Amino acid sequence: MSTTKDLSFLGDNPSRQDILKHWEPEDSTFWEKYGKKIAKQNLAVSTWALVLSFVVWTLWATIAAKLNTAGFHFSDEQIFTLAALPGLVGATGRLFYTYLPGLLGGKTSTFITTALLLLPIIGLGNALQDTATSYDTFVLLVAFIGIAGANFSASMANIGFFFPKANKGLALGINAGVGNLGVSLIYLTAPLLLGWNLSGLFGAGLPAADGSLLYLQNVCYFWAIPTVLTLVLIWLFMDNLPLPKQSPKSILSIFGNKHTWLMCWIYTCGFGSFIGFSAALGLLVAKEFPEVSFSMAAFLGPFIGAGVRPLGGWLSDKINSGSRVTLLSLFVMLGASLVTLMGIQAHNFIMFFGSFLLLFLTTGFVNGASFRMIPYIFNNPFHASLVTGFTAAIAAYGAFLIPKIFGWSYSSYQSVTPAFYILIAFTVSTIIITWYFYDRKNSGQHC
Repeated sequence: MSTTKDLSFLGDNPSRQDILKHWEPEDSTFWEKYGKKIAKQNLAVSTWALVLSFVVWTLWATIAAKLNTAGFHFSDEQIFTLAALPGLVGATGRLFYTYLPGLLGGKTSTFITTALLLLPIIGLGNALQDTATSYDTFVLLVAFIGIAGANFSASMANIGFFFPKANKGLALGINAGVGNLGVSLIYLTAPLLLGWNLSGLFGAGLPAADGSLLYLQNVCYFWAIPTVLTLVLIWLFMDNLPLPKQSPKSILSIFGNKHTWLMCWIYTCGFGSFIGFSAALGLLVAKEFPEVSFSMAAFLGPFIGAGVRPLGGWLSDKINSGSRVTLLSLFVMLGASLVTLMGIQAHNFIMFFGSFLLLFLTTGFVNGASFRMIPYIFNNPFHASLVTGFTAAIAAYGAFLIPKIFGWSYSSYQSVTPAFYILIAFTVSTIIITWYFYDRKNSGQHC
C-alpha cells in the first residue's frame, strides 16, 4: 500500500543526488513527482546492458560450430567443452555478483561489469584470426567470457529497489525477459557478421572448406562497439541507490530450507535448459544435420523461450497457481524432448527442429511460472529475494552441463541419444517434485 509523506524538506528543485538519498518509492507523491522518471531511466539502461551481457555470454556458441570449418583442429569433446565453459564461469560468478550493487552501487557495478566484457571479446577477436592459436588459449579466453553471464544477478539485485512493490514484478520481468533476448540477438546477427567482409576494420577472413571466407573475429569485434556506447549510457543515466548490504553470512539462512533446493531443481529444468540448449543447439545441428543451412534460423528458439517468459508469470497470476503452469509446461517439455530425440534418430530435421522450438517455448513458461512460485513459498521478502538470486545462479550451470553432457555422449557413445536419456530423466524427476511438493492437493503449499 502506498503512503504519502511531507516532501518539503527536499525543497522546490531538489538535486538528483538529494532525491536518491531520500529514495521512497512507496510514497505515492514522491514516486509520481520524482521517482518514476529516474526509475524508468535506470530500468531502460539496465535492461539494455543485460541484453548485451547475454549477447556476449552466448556469442561463443555461434562461433564454436564454425571453428573446424575455418581451419582449426579440435575434437568434438574439446569444442563442446569450450561451448560449456562460459556457463560454468557465469553461474559461479552469479553467486558473488548478487552482492555487487550493495557493495559498489548499481551504477558503479553495472559500469564495471560491462567494461570487463571488452577484455574477452577483444582477446577472442585476436585469437580467432590465427588457426595456430592453442586450445589452452581458447580455454582461458572463452572462460573469461563467462563473466557476462554473472551480470544477471547484479542487475536483478539492483533494479528492483528503484520501484514500489506494486511495480517490482513488471520491472524485474522486463529486465529479465528482455535481457534474455540477447541470446536470440546474437544468433540472429552472427551469421551476417561471419560472412561480412570488414577486413578493413576487423582483419582478414579464414578460408572455409567450401572456398568462402569466414570472419570469425567479426562476431567479437562488432559487439565491442555497442559495449563502449553502453558504458556511456550507464555513466549518464544510471544511479547508485543506498542499497542494503547483504553479507555472505545472511545468505546461509536459506540453505536449511528444503524448498530452496527444490526450487533450484525446478528452475534449473526451466532456465538451465533454456540457456544450455541455446549454447549447444548450433553444435548439435552441425553434428546431426550437417547438410542443413541452419544459421539464420538458430535465433528462433532463444527468441521464443525469452519472449514467452513474461507470459508464464502472467498466466500463473491469472489462474493463481504458478505450480500448475509449471507442471503442465513440464509435461509438454517431456513430450517435446521425446519427439526431438525421435527426430534425431530418424534424421528428420523438421521433426527435430519443430519439437526443439516447443522445448524452448516450455522453458519460457517454466521460467516465468517458477519465479512466481518463490514469493508464495517464502513469505519473508528478504528470503524470497535471496532464494531468487540463488536459484538463478544454480540454474545457470545448465549452460555448462548441457553442452558437456552432449560432448560426453558423443565422445563415449558416438551418439547424442544417451545425453537425451539423461535430460528426459531429469524432466521426469522435476515433474514428480513439482506435483508432490507444490501442485498436489494436500501438498501444504499454494503457489
